[in-house]
Amino acid sequence: MKRLVVVISGRGSNLDAIVSRSQSESWPAEIRLVVSNRPQAQGLEVARSHGLATHVVDHTTFADRPAFDAALCDAIEGCAPDLVVLAGFMRILSAEACRRLEGRMLNIHPSLLPSFRGMHTHRQAIEAGVRIHGCTVHAVGSELDHGAILAQAAVPVLEDDDDARLAARVLRAEHQIYPMAVASVLSGRCRLHRGRWVDHGRGSFDHAFTPWLLCAEA
Repeated sequence: MKRLVVVISGRGSNLDAIVSRSQSESWPAEIRLVVSNRPQAQGLEVARSHGLATHVVDHTTFADRPAFDAALCDAIEGCAPDLVVLAGFMRILSAEACRRLEGRMLNIHPSLLPSFRGMHTHRQAIEAGVRIHGCTVHAVGSELDHGAILAQAAVPVLEDDDDARLAARVLRAEHQIYPMAVASVLSGRCRLHRGRWVDHGRGSFDHAFTPWLLCAEA
């Protein structure tokens, strides 16, 4: 049984998508803990509604980022996870935290990396005039939004889009591709090797994995 820890800051919609996929496909894996840096995060209630254990490491109670990161890593490592999934976690982890969790941490970023790193990605895409936008599942490293790319999903940018409409379209794509990518790693199908993801063929329980998903819906 593979062990998974999910780290959140907000509403928990990607957490819900991962839990739903894991249940519908009967993954031989369990989410041992959902950790939030915000006590009022809506995702904590999502976790509890699925019967998952939760834990809060409130970043506002720590003197500095290294102290918070150390406490967060302690909470995560206490579960001995095979994989750590950042699902709407809105804090930048220090190099030391990334080192402690190196090789077993995923994130989803709301753009087609390497384009539009950082914040306000949907606004960046609209202002740049691109016609294709999307999201990227990647390994987490010490450099922000630079980890090895595991999977991407693309959506159209429409003429009348604003930040909110485009964000909603990208989020629907996230809910499709993130559970798929998580399953591919937990199953052993996709593994990091020398800074790149290697696909070893069908894993022990991933039913369908593609590193690229085109979501044509408006």
